[in-house]
Amino acid sequence: MFWAKFFVVKDDLLLAMCDDDLLEKKIGDSKLEVTVTKQFYGEKLVESEADTVKYLAACSIGNLVGARIVALAEKNGFITKENIISIGGVPHAQFVKLKYQ
Repeated sequence: MFWAKFFVVKDDLLLAMCDDDLLEKKIGDSKLEVTVTKQFYGEKLVESEADTVKYLAACSIGNLVGARIVALAEKNGFITKENIISIGGVPHAQFVKLKYQ
């Protein structure tokens, strides 16, 4: 399961998504610390993998935290291994879909 929240940012739809067990936890190390807040990630609990992939497909910007959500995004082609960083041992990735006109 994952927590998700959508934000409209100008002409983009940003999706913040995290593994359910990370909500309201601090992750990091001596260089960087991040709190996975309910305010940013925790609007809706998404229980199915199919719905999660639909959410990833619908957004134009993604911000992902957690081993399971990052692995699912990689498996479905939203990110590549090179896009993944680690924050205190927790995978994190962001992506942007470019629009051509």
